[in-house]
Formats: sequence, C-alpha cells, structure tokens
Amino acid sequence: MTLNVRRATPRDAPAYARLMADPQVYGNLLQLPLPSEELWQARLSESGAPGKTDLLLCAELDGEVVGTSGLHPAGVPLRRRHAWMLGISVAPAAQRRGVGSALMAAMCDYADRWAGALRLELTVFTDNAPAIALYRKFGFEIEGTHRAYALRDGRYDDVYAMARLHPNPPVLLRD
Repeated sequence: MTLNVRRATPRDAPAYARLMADPQVYGNLLQLPLPSEELWQARLSESGAPGKTDLLLCAELDGEVVGTSGLHPAGVPLRRRHAWMLGISVAPAAQRRGVGSALMAAMCDYADRWAGALRLELTVFTDNAPAIALYRKFGFEIEGTHRAYALRDGRYDDVYAMARLHPNPPVLLRD
C-alpha cells in the first residue's frame, strides 16, 4: 500500500467528482449530490489563482485519489486572519487505512509552519464518530453544538463546532 498526499490540480476534477458523488461522502459534508467534473474543474482551477491562499490536497492510495482536504481562510476581516477552516473527505473503502490521518497531518503542518494560523476550525455532524475521533487525535476540541445546522437527507441535523489552537505558536527569537 502506497499512500501519497499532494496538492490537488484541475486534472483531479474527475476523481473529486467521483468521490463527492458517493452518498456516504457527501452526506457527511456540505456538498450536494450529483457533482459534475466541470464544477470541480472550476473549483480546483480557482484555488490555484494568483493571490488565493487556499490549500487543496488529495490523497492517493496506490495511485487512486481516495481522499481530499482543504484549508481555507476563515474570512476576509483583518481580525479573523489568524483563523482557518479545514475540511476533509475520505472514500468509504479507504477509511481506517491512514488516509484521514495523513491528510490531517499535512493540513496541520501547513497551517502551523507556513500559513501563520493560530486557530483551525471545522464543523462535523454529531453522529460522525470516526471523524470526531480523528479530529480529537489532532488536538481539536468540541466548542459547541449548532442545532439544525444543515439539511441532510431530508432532515435538519446538528453539528459540533470544533477547533484547535496552534500547539506551539511562533515566537520572535531575540539576539
């Protein structure tokens, strides 16, 4: 088994569309059913535009894209520039094989060492125990519950708001 995490490119649009078409995947995200390659082509192209700071990664298991993740600024306001939003998806057949951990490690490393992030934020459906365990493994804590946060399969479901503060914030070294 060879696991490779790399930056996503527009050429990955077919793989993204396949992964996001799986009901077990989009059901736990804020994605919608029936994604198209064109939609993902546009999103992946836009993320690489000059001045964009988003980081989109994909995980390949034996050469096949089986996971994706994204790190995005939490917003435009100056006072929120220390916060970033994180999202992740893993194909059901690839779960519990280290894919989620590899993507989370890459996202946290990038945020901590290169993006100047103090705070990483995410939401997760309250019934997604495997994802919650993964996030806790990387230092995320539940900060609250958003009731009726998102429509999922015909009902409004709750999510946890989880966050992780930089475990060792950068400091200025003095002579």
